[in-house]
Amino acid sequence: MMEINEKLLRQIIEDVLAEMQTSDKKVSFSAQSGGTAKPAVTAEGGFLTEIGEAKPGTQQDEVIIAVGPAFGLSQTVNIVGLPHKSILREVIAGIEEEGVKARVIRCFKSSDVAFVAVEGNRLSGSGISVGIQSKGTTVIHQQGLPPLSNLELFPQAPLLTLETYRQIGKNAARYARKESPSPVPVVNDQMVRPKFMAKAALFHIKETKHVVPDAKPVALNIEIIREEK
Repeated sequence: MMEINEKLLRQIIEDVLAEMQTSDKKVSFSAQSGGTAKPAVTAEGGFLTEIGEAKPGTQQDEVIIAVGPAFGLSQTVNIVGLPHKSILREVIAGIEEEGVKARVIRCFKSSDVAFVAVEGNRLSGSGISVGIQSKGTTVIHQQGLPPLSNLELFPQAPLLTLETYRQIGKNAARYARKESPSPVPVVNDQMVRPKFMAKAALFHIKETKHVVPDAKPVALNIEIIREEK
């Protein structure tokens, strides 16, 4: 076990050093007249477009999907290569299948999925949000709960499939309708964490590069072709 840990540690160090030497584009921010920084970024691939500051919702039949600061920007796939575009498509589809509206925002204050979700539920008309990190870790959160509490947490991102993301959307919509659904079934594998430790560290570094503590969340327009299932 010690040999495995040393090997993982060496891989993490090598990958982090390599990452620090790359020339990734950083998020640029332009000052506004109110002294508030506004993110001036466009998603790669053109499926996410910022349309201004995210506002509080007034309709109770909505769920906010709050994504991390690098989601769809410097990172466009999760930790096992599932495209962010496909993940969003499935979560949105799950929400809409339950007769609830989905609204997507990007949060910049934190790279922690719990705090991203809290920003989302504060703006959600129903008080329900789905927080998604770039690496794929996901949480269903409810307004009024502490950040580290939640309705459902999906910490093992490598094990989440597109069907799982769709079910997450469905359950979030059910919570918005004041129902008490059965938790989304997930696979549990104790070897996932050590196997993906190095890659998870890199995802965290890239996500945190885009954190801006004073930036307000922005509303996102999603251009996704719905696929027939």
